[in-house]
Amino acid sequence: MNKKLLVIIPAVALAVIFVFLGIKKSISLIKPSGNSSIHNLLNQARSLEAKGELLEAKSIYQKLVNDFIESPDVGAWQKKAESINIKLLFSPTITPKSIVYQIKPGDTLNKIARAHKTTAELIMKSNNISDSLIIPGRKIKIWNVPFSILVDKSQNIMLLKSDEEVIKTYIVSTGKDNCTPVGVFKVVNKLANPTWFKAGAVVPAGSPENVLGTRWMGFDLAGYGIHGTTEPKELGKQVTQGCVRLGNPDVEELYDLIPTGTEVTIVE
Repeated sequence: MNKKLLVIIPAVALAVIFVFLGIKKSISLIKPSGNSSIHNLLNQARSLEAKGELLEAKSIYQKLVNDFIESPDVGAWQKKAESINIKLLFSPTITPKSIVYQIKPGDTLNKIARAHKTTAELIMKSNNISDSLIIPGRKIKIWNVPFSILVDKSQNIMLLKSDEEVIKTYIVSTGKDNCTPVGVFKVVNKLANPTWFKAGAVVPAGSPENVLGTRWMGFDLAGYGIHGTTEPKELGKQVTQGCVRLGNPDVEELYDLIPTGTEVTIVE
């Protein structure tokens, strides 16, 4: 009797183990691992981007950011989504924040831009227009949702936003000894290749000593604004006289996107 029990007990134990393993295997087939889901989504996003389906690719990168917030790759996915945002802005693709506008007799690029609170530069780039000559009757893409800017001095970053969506994150330099003013300002003037007036001296555009770089966007607070830099290695630090500095490629990009009147909020 005892020998039969000894034989039966191991057999039952093995049967339980096999059943357990079978259930576990079935569960793993039904519910893919997080890494598997990430891999599949990344493949989808890359495939869509390669086909030029940028809106769809962007939505998948945003899903990755939202669903796998603790992943070490979340920053890279966010950066990828922002890169696609810029491609969409400068392409003819119609997005939820743009409209189709038919050019009327008497229209100019600046007139259209002012009416829609955008820039002539953005209209030209997003419609492959090479000069200011426009043809009545042509249909063009117009970005139709205002931008706003948030500068975080503690992190030395700038967020370009549309509604509550972050379109792009920029690394900036702010004022040494925390001297960049805090508050809500407006961009009131814009200059390409600005001259810098330094203590009575005139420093021309393009000079290695012209700290304004290639673009200037002045605030409604005299002497302060957003500009380029001749010291890109200092980005991410508090080193300026109070203005917000961007790398020249970034400031040129931003200059084409934001019109005068754009709101800039600066926080500690």
